[in-house]
Amino acid sequence: MVRQARAVATRQQILDGAAAQFERYGYEGAGLAGIVESIGVTKGALYFHFSSKDGLAQALIDEQHRRSIAAVDAVAALDRPALEQVVMLSYAMARQMLEDPIVRAGIRLTLELSATDGPPGPYLDWIAACRDLTARAVTEGDVRASIDPDVLARFVIAAYNGVQLVSNVLTGRRDLEHRLDQMWLLLLPGIVPADRHERIPQIRSAR
Repeated sequence: MVRQARAVATRQQILDGAAAQFERYGYEGAGLAGIVESIGVTKGALYFHFSSKDGLAQALIDEQHRRSIAAVDAVAALDRPALEQVVMLSYAMARQMLEDPIVRAGIRLTLELSATDGPPGPYLDWIAACRDLTARAVTEGDVRASIDPDVLARFVIAAYNGVQLVSNVLTGRRDLEHRLDQMWLLLLPGIVPADRHERIPQIRSAR
């Protein structure tokens, strides 16, 4: 049990150190030698847990994705109207990016690797979660019945990723929540039925 606990702790130490390196230098710029040196473990310890840089990067993406999906589950447990949950999720993901180095590294790796042959899974899962909520929001009357939930879900996920990417480039994400405020200010009037517009301030304030 002690050996197993030590192995788990070492694996997490490697993930934490690798997250800092990948976040700072990206996939191409981060090397295993630099990761080993930055966290003070041996190459043998690293290779015991991860056979390659690809494997280490994928483990970070998987862990980031697990944490993001946990945010989906946490918001769902609040039993709020579906469109409010979509807004809440965008801010929950923003807080993860601001507070969690593994999430930041995983997002950067996903964006970089998806430019070539990276994993589509995170995007597909985010879209699926948003699509389910959007379909519920149509049923609840908060989204126009003429809107295709799949189209809106893809747009929302694409818009969020664009907003956070530009925020990162320009301010290191310091203005991310403010930019999300603007995104929803522009988007909600176009998707909420006219007779529900009085709900927009409440929907926008969902956190």
